[in-house]
Amino acid sequence: MPASLLPEGWVLLFRHRPGLAPELVRDVLGVALPAYTEARIESGELTDVVPAQRYADVVVLLVEAKPVYGIIAEVQLDRDKLYSWPVYAANLRARIRCPVDVLVVTPDPAVARWAARDIETGRGPGSRCRPLVVGPDGMPFIDDPERAARDPELAVLSAVAHGATAPVDDAVRVATVALGAAATLDIDYTRIWS
Repeated sequence: MPASLLPEGWVLLFRHRPGLAPELVRDVLGVALPAYTEARIESGELTDVVPAQRYADVVVLLVEAKPVYGIIAEVQLDRDKLYSWPVYAANLRARIRCPVDVLVVTPDPAVARWAARDIETGRGPGSRCRPLVVGPDGMPFIDDPERAARDPELAVLSAVAHGATAPVDDAVRVATVALGAAATLDIDYTRIWS
């Protein structure tokens, strides 16, 4: 059985390089981002006044002297967060006082289709939340060693997204390139691969 990237491993890639989340939002999903000078990790605790604690996988803030955009990066392997994501977004938006999106990254095409829909939050106009979703079909195919060296986290995500579905020669090439790029990351690999 081939190794797979555990959810904790995906989360580590986003924590390792905060710029990965805005890169996916901008370059893969085509969403215009505000000007910013810094992408930094923020606390994932999205607890409201009620004693229910809520923790997002990774929260990335884009900052231009103050926060200008928040990205809640959620690694999703199954269908279980429809009620949490709008709460995460609303709580973070209230805390940082700027626009916020939920970015769902998944290796499963069915989960990607499920997540890429409006989540009804009420009856009025605009009463919905729609996550930004990157599934395996939208993940860039990185088989160029130079590009992988510049963006090793994305190269690893590419290998996981395409390794099981690409023709064997392509899957081996993308995995080999990702492995070479991953060797440059300062990440505890025992927490990434199953």
